Amino acid sequence: MLTKEIIKACEDVLIEELQPAMGCTEPIAIAYGASILGDVLGGYPEEITVGLSGNIIKNVKSVIVPSSGGMHGIESAVSAGIVARCPEKRLEVLTALKEDAKEKITEFMSFCKIAVNELISPCTFDLLLEGRLGEGRATVRISERHTNVVAVTKNGEDLTGKYKESGVIPAQSKADKSLLTVERIVEFAENCDLSRVEPYVKRQIDMNMAIAKEGLESYYGVAIGKLLYKDGNTDIIGKAKAFAAAGSDARMSGCELPVCIISGSGNQGITASVPVAVYAREMGVDEETLLKAVVVSDLITEHLKDGIGCLSAYCGAISAGCGSGAGISFLTGGRYYEIAHTVVNALAILSGTICDGAKPSCAAKIAMAVEAGIMGWEMAKSKRQFLSGDGIVTKGVENTIKNVGILAREGMSETDKKIISIMLGTATKNENQN
Repeated sequence: MLTKEIIKACEDVLIEELQPAMGCTEPIAIAYGASILGDVLGGYPEEITVGLSGNIIKNVKSVIVPSSGGMHGIESAVSAGIVARCPEKRLEVLTALKEDAKEKITEFMSFCKIAVNELISPCTFDLLLEGRLGEGRATVRISERHTNVVAVTKNGEDLTGKYKESGVIPAQSKADKSLLTVERIVEFAENCDLSRVEPYVKRQIDMNMAIAKEGLESYYGVAIGKLLYKDGNTDIIGKAKAFAAAGSDARMSGCELPVCIISGSGNQGITASVPVAVYAREMGVDEETLLKAVVVSDLITEHLKDGIGCLSAYCGAISAGCGSGAGISFLTGGRYYEIAHTVVNALAILSGTICDGAKPSCAAKIAMAVEAGIMGWEMAKSKRQFLSGDGIVTKGVENTIKNVGILAREGMSETDKKIISIMLGTATKNENQN
């Protein structure tokens, strides 16, 4: 039974999580923090020290920073944020860059000393920027969430309050995600008044379909979406995979179109919404049903991700692929029974896929995650299902979801460290030393 508390929790999750961002969210969070740093110092810093948790380093290493003229990496993200210097735009901070941005970023990098270190922190998402301009010294710390500004100082003065409340969403989450279950999510989507969340969900669909179409029309990265699309000569499953992958192709390779994120991730925001929208278009489904189906997808994605954590060795696209399969099930009349089995089936297929950073190959992982979600739904509607005892599958969808959280959060923690050491080139050095 839906209560006011459950309805509020579902609405709060969607309103908080479905936010626009331009570019991969980890480098953009760095740019956002740098933009605050430049604003506090009142100009271009002469020195900057950047401390980042390993998972942020992993996700910044290979993606192109939008509006930078093709630059990538941590120093580029910091420099772009300094040049933009528009912290009120938060994860859209780089929309403030002008046509001469590349020249300004290059010039800034030529005189500013930028030192990057791994920040040893119990939090998987943690960044600390320290800068100097003349006699002025400032620090900015963002932790746990991409926009959660926890500390801003200048010459010892606490300025956190000025930046903590900027923007349209609270820095600290107010949504009670503990109230989410698959059964409640389906009941919420089926019965509640969606008027409060409709603008956010519709924006998600519009933004993410736009960048997916851009990815199919142009050539980004290795163009996984174009490869799968075959000029439209593919079935509905192929189109769902192609559109989602194309959105990631564009996003990972510097496209300046914004995306609507969920769980702090644009790739997950794309994966949770685009395949459902493609199915709705192909099936001629009305907009209200589409919105409700995407709500199911988004909330299940967030429900799965909540147990895993913000960043980990577990590929977040898998959670969103499960969500999209559930949303597609809802589109075709599936309700709790079918959706629960869709989620369990999809989790049984691809759980454990590693996250080795944001990069062009994410598009291929997204395609496979969407395929797993759809296969889970195809199995469920055919009354086929993985049963308790099949690997990590346990009786009851919520118990299986808990198992995935344990796998990702605890079981893959050492895997995460090893992935980061491989990406930083330290794994081989350590072996040689031994």
